[in-house]
Amino acid sequence: MTEAASRADFSAIRYAQCWEDADVLVAALDPQPQHVCLSIASAGDNVLAMLSRGPARVIAVDLNPAQLACLELRVAAYRELEHAELLELIGSRPGSRRPVLYQHCRTGLSTDARSFWDGHSGEINQGIGGAGKFERYFATFRTRVLPLVHSRRRVERLLAGGELAGREEFYSREWDTWRWRLLFKIFFSRFVMGRFGRDPAFFRYVEGSVAERILARTRYALTALDPAANPYLQWILTGTHTTALPYALRPENFDAIRRNLDRLEWSRSSIEEYFDSHRALRIDRFNLSDIFEYMSPENYRRLLERLLAASNPGARLAYWNMLAPRSRPDALAGRLRPLDELANQLFTQDKAWFYSRFVVEEVIG
Repeated sequence: MTEAASRADFSAIRYAQCWEDADVLVAALDPQPQHVCLSIASAGDNVLAMLSRGPARVIAVDLNPAQLACLELRVAAYRELEHAELLELIGSRPGSRRPVLYQHCRTGLSTDARSFWDGHSGEINQGIGGAGKFERYFATFRTRVLPLVHSRRRVERLLAGGELAGREEFYSREWDTWRWRLLFKIFFSRFVMGRFGRDPAFFRYVEGSVAERILARTRYALTALDPAANPYLQWILTGTHTTALPYALRPENFDAIRRNLDRLEWSRSSIEEYFDSHRALRIDRFNLSDIFEYMSPENYRRLLERLLAASNPGARLAYWNMLAPRSRPDALAGRLRPLDELANQLFTQDKAWFYSRFVVEEVIG
């Protein structure tokens, strides 16, 4: 059993959306037609984003059957629905047809996934993009905390974006109030986030103030980045996507994802378990989400060594640090090369801003 599996609860949907920026991920990994890719499944969005580039094979793994049910329903939706219907099912657009849309997708699900979603009709009615613990955490912030600080009109003004100088002035003069800072630090504290957002076990290796770090990154997202082009911010503040969509939901990527669905497979397992049962497999591109956040430095190094053993020369790894710093240890310097210039440049564009670092590393052939 992996360290994360032994400590965290994996019995329900933790993330109903992927909260890592797929634009950054796809640019970092640059999947090519000959590549075999391995990805943490999560809710499936970033797996599908990688698929849009037409690699030979994309393998999604996850310990949580509820997360795989999220991926399965998305796959069925890309097969059975039109683009506008997909957005309605997710909750990116308003609508009253979600139960009917689900029925169109239902026959394409495995028995386990069908049973799971049949038991979650309320989440389907509201839009499956809001069905996770993390999304409910953001919904509580949006409906109970944010109105104590800012009016709906002020939120709309923030999300309208505009020129950089105007965004900075708006943030300083109207958004960054003492009440905003106080309630933000309470709601995004280690205790509250662990209880209502992420699993408390995921903070085991975190040091220092969680809220302070996220607040500093939030200022960056609300000023240096354009809120009008940020689907992650829009969902957090409004519960839907207003003027921007994540990579996998954009109309220009829909047909490519649908066309390549037969190249996708998934497994309920850890990465280690998957490699144990596929010893001859070699991977070219890894999307590792932020899984190292939940591991001790020792276990992180051990897993890196497993990944290297299953990699082709020139393979790339992409992953995020949120609160626990993880990057290639010196002991692996002869086998793994940091691509810091690429990673840092992409991190400045990262619309899922709450991470502290984006890491890209390349296997030395």
